[in-house]
Order: sequence, then C-alpha cells, then structure tokens
Amino acid sequence: MRWLPFQLNPDIPEGGMPRAEYVARKFGARGPGVYSRVAAVGSQVGIPFAFDNIKVQPNTLKAHRLLRYAERAGTQDALAEELFRAYFLEGANLTDRDTLAGIAARAGLERKAAADYLAGDGDRDQIARADVEARSAGIGGVPYFIFNRKVGVSGAQDAAVLLDAMEQALEEQG
Repeated sequence: MRWLPFQLNPDIPEGGMPRAEYVARKFGARGPGVYSRVAAVGSQVGIPFAFDNIKVQPNTLKAHRLLRYAERAGTQDALAEELFRAYFLEGANLTDRDTLAGIAARAGLERKAAADYLAGDGDRDQIARADVEARSAGIGGVPYFIFNRKVGVSGAQDAAVLLDAMEQALEEQG
C-alpha cells in the first residue's frame, strides 16, 4: 500500500485556520453536529474520535511532505497512522513543524532529521503536482482507494465493496 497526496483544503493558509471558523464556513448551521455520525461509527469500531480537541484546521502540505519523506524511510504506513491518531484523537496542529517532528518520531523516524526536512522545501513541488493530477483524474475527496492502478473506489465503504473492487482489479490485470 502507498499513501498518495491529496489536500482536502489546499486553499487554507499554510498555518491553518481556527477549526470553529472552518466548520462554520463549510457547514453553516449544521456545523456543530456534522461530525456526530462519524464519531458514532468510530465508536462502534473502537476509534474514539475527539473532534472537539481539534482547534486548528490544517493546511496539510507539510504532513503530505512528511509522508513522502517517511515513504523513503519505509515508515509511511506507521506515519499515516500516527498522523491520524494525533489529529483525530489528540487534536494536534498538523501545520506546526515541531508537532509534526514529534509525530514522525512516534512513527520511528529521527525527530531532528524530520524537523530539518520540514524546515526546507523538499518535495513541495512534487506534492503539489500529485495533488493536481489527482484532481484532474476526478478525485474530489478522501478516502479514495485505487487498486492495481485500474479500479477506484471513493468514500468510506463496507469491506465487501472494497473486496469487490480488488477482485475486479485482479480480473482486469489479466
């Protein structure tokens, strides 16, 4: 498996924006309860989403750059898990370089090396190009799964739907 970059909100300032403001702009009056269904489903599968802990809606460019960095180190999956845990359970600010370096360390990367990488511009252009390519291919949200570069499935789906897509991708492989 490989994690590919896609920013849900590429227009958010690099330092992020207040989460409450983001939710109000995006969802209006529905805002306060919009994540209750996700939280309920998460609870059923043992994921204690803590949306109230999130104070900053991030621009995720740095996090995507860090995922690319982790891919080269062979720890991309571990980093993705730690990013999700930090954001959705702890409310971590994913725009902050030191916070991201700490998350990288939890995933097995060297903290100072990750912070040094994030202080530069490494992979910034590559991430931006990949994001544009995804949008050009019709991807408009996450999660989005691509199996064998042939079959795409958008959104959170039941396991049976994902299994069918995998089998279809294998059949098309020939």
